[in-house]
Amino acid sequence: MLLRLVPEFELRRDVLPWLAERGCAAALDTSENSSALYVVNVERNGKIIYTWKGNQRNTHIGLYDLQTKQNEHLYTFEKNLHIISCSINNERTLLAVSFCQYTEEEKATQLLQSVSKYLTLLIEIHPINNVRVLKAVDSCVRVQFLYPVEGRSASRESRLLLVSEDKYIEQFDIHVVTEEEHKVVIQKSGQLPRAKVADDLVWAQWDMMEQRLFYIVPKESKSTLRCVQFYPEENFNSILESHLDIAVNDTQLKLVNFGYDYCQDQDVASKSLRNLQVFTSKAGGLCVCCSLVSDIPHEIIYSIYFLHKGYNKTFTVSLERAESHQLKEVAFMNLDYYVAAYLPGQFLHLLNIQHPDMLCYSLFLTGEDARIDPLQNCSIRCPGVSAVLDCSTGSLYHVSISDCALLQLLQSSKRDCERLAALHCALLYFQHTEGLEMQIIQWISENLSTCHSFDPIQEFIIASLYCRMCPETQNLDKLLPYTSLHDWIGAVPGVICATDIISLPVLELQNSKGFWEKLNSNLESVKYAEPHLHYHSEVLRREWRDLSEEREERRTTAYLRNIFENAKKVLSHLDTWDSEARLVPLFEEEDYQQQLLMGLMVAQLKDHLMRHLQYVGKKKIDQIVLDYVANLLNLVHRIMKEVWRRYQLHSCIFCFDERGSAAEFAVFHIMSRILEAANGMCMPLPPGFHTLHLGLGVRCLPLHTLLHYIDNGILQLTETCVRKLLKDLDDTEQNEKLKFSIVMRLPEALGQKVRQYWNHPINANLIARKYVKLLLEKLGNRQCSRPVPERLSFPVEFLPLNYLTNVLAEIENQGMQPYEKQDHVNARFVEETALKHTMTLLGLKYS
Repeated sequence: MLLRLVPEFELRRDVLPWLAERGCAAALDTSENSSALYVVNVERNGKIIYTWKGNQRNTHIGLYDLQTKQNEHLYTFEKNLHIISCSINNERTLLAVSFCQYTEEEKATQLLQSVSKYLTLLIEIHPINNVRVLKAVDSCVRVQFLYPVEGRSASRESRLLLVSEDKYIEQFDIHVVTEEEHKVVIQKSGQLPRAKVADDLVWAQWDMMEQRLFYIVPKESKSTLRCVQFYPEENFNSILESHLDIAVNDTQLKLVNFGYDYCQDQDVASKSLRNLQVFTSKAGGLCVCCSLVSDIPHEIIYSIYFLHKGYNKTFTVSLERAESHQLKEVAFMNLDYYVAAYLPGQFLHLLNIQHPDMLCYSLFLTGEDARIDPLQNCSIRCPGVSAVLDCSTGSLYHVSISDCALLQLLQSSKRDCERLAALHCALLYFQHTEGLEMQIIQWISENLSTCHSFDPIQEFIIASLYCRMCPETQNLDKLLPYTSLHDWIGAVPGVICATDIISLPVLELQNSKGFWEKLNSNLESVKYAEPHLHYHSEVLRREWRDLSEEREERRTTAYLRNIFENAKKVLSHLDTWDSEARLVPLFEEEDYQQQLLMGLMVAQLKDHLMRHLQYVGKKKIDQIVLDYVANLLNLVHRIMKEVWRRYQLHSCIFCFDERGSAAEFAVFHIMSRILEAANGMCMPLPPGFHTLHLGLGVRCLPLHTLLHYIDNGILQLTETCVRKLLKDLDDTEQNEKLKFSIVMRLPEALGQKVRQYWNHPINANLIARKYVKLLLEKLGNRQCSRPVPERLSFPVEFLPLNYLTNVLAEIENQGMQPYEKQDHVNARFVEETALKHTMTLLGLKYS
């Protein structure tokens, strides 16, 4: 099962044994009467309120504390009542109860009397004392105490919300005093102060953790969603308004998380398939989830309004097989980073809240993968983030995504959309977990050729960087890329998705912090075209190419000095590798091109962040950028280290007199894919990467394939590797062919440095030819005086050669030496090389 459910509370496990000890045997008979024992409410501080019927058919109310694992009896009604709603204040001194005064059997006789059907009471329970009637009406009422912030000392004031079926909500202010023997009583004997919170509503939801009230008011064919925030020290403020294209049934008030009346929920569910809930996330996400009614059999429709993004997505799922009695409404669960849409026995849809733009970041599962054993029906509620209450069994679960099941899904998936969704989920939902990261790298190394619509290496690096860096600074998640994909044209089998643009919510903020500040930031980024805020590499690629092609003498500008200073700072971050990190021979040489790219990335990313995060400060941005580029190199090194360990390679593999093993060839293939991924994102690689890659290529590839890779830029010739190859390999016919092919492909600057390490007539001939060509190009049409050059120690009567060496000597005397760092390459070297080459061609011995 992908979702892991850990039971935090179960009526059968945590309450029934306690009731049995008290002799409440009737409560054990839950199979015949499901209303005998059920959960009524879950409070913010982890207190669970439940009710049961005693031996004398009395109605009892109890409390279970999740922290202490203890039960407590709160109150007893000496009558058979149906408890609708119940709430206890934070100090556990007041109990609010709403119930139906008579049962169905008593209904016929009670209708003839002037007795209100529903009664709402406020009871002093520290100790049990006075009872005050708050409401005596014929419409159902729900009650909910407000809770202060955690850690706050006990207060003498409690505030209670009353939600009436007559479509209004009001707040009661209750002041208490402590009398003798610590007795807590309500201070005023008259009517309690009250204030109207909302009216004309058709739907309402209580957020117990954040003390928020969401409610919907109908407006013509549309609906208006509003939110009231309750504060610990103040009253309450209406803080949000959003217009939704949802036609909510206005004949009956629908309530979410205002208590859990299982029997009444069953009645409502039988009349309507609509389920509507609002979810928030820590990152400032705000979603409205709605299960819609479909006219087509075996078709399920549900919509997710991503209010923080300005659009909604409507999903239509065609069920392969289903019996009519199994078609129930879709249940929704809040996993913070994801919203789960769940239809028991059919599908599980994990919708990415933070990045909902492309379907490939959401995971749609059917069959065995979608099974959640403890939840076999839709009578579930979501009282908080990662919490699910099964009202039918009275079980409260902590819900999370199973990392083991996710990895298994990643390995067994056959579709790219599932692989990509699982990969992002593993990296972003679980944050930075080293063990999980190692298993993902192993999966990537085994599936480089199976992913056709995305590059798993690119996605791993980008998503890992996003996960590591964004928690450091607020709004950084809107500026750094989270994927290498620009769009997704694929489809999820069995799911049709329609996207509609919606108006953004209107916030009334006054120095708000936390969730509201993050939501406001998300809305602002949507207004300013969010995709354009993310850093991209097009400008970096262009500037890197331009600077790479500049001539050597132009590389001493102040700008370039600053670029290379940036690269040095990045590499200094990586000087603290542990001993195991030296398993892979990287970071052991200078690489001009990669250091140039590192420095450019630092400079451009710094400019990008400074435009949007000026309030953070230059020093903090400098640190963020250096960490980002250093972590990027670290991730590449981590991939290499895991691959190196897996294939059991040694640190020194530059022995060119042996052919490479199958393990080395596998590592070479993975390095080629890393290089391809880096080129696609214009991403720097650790210094020494190209040397290591070339060394493996020389060992593993036949000559024609090796040269093809070099000519196409897959392998890059580096000074370290070429120098070692020229020095270590002997001059057999096969090695001469390899060396000659390499030397012929060396760039001019690199060739001047390394050709001297191959003491061979072929190499000397090449050097002499290059030298003559460069001197003659410098000479042009200018006339030179003709001093006598230094000649060989023996006379040579070969007039063309004599003339050429005299001309070269004249050019050298004018200061046009092209090889300033190689004093041995001069006119005399050319003359001697030419004679050796001529004698060789004539089959004569040169002495």
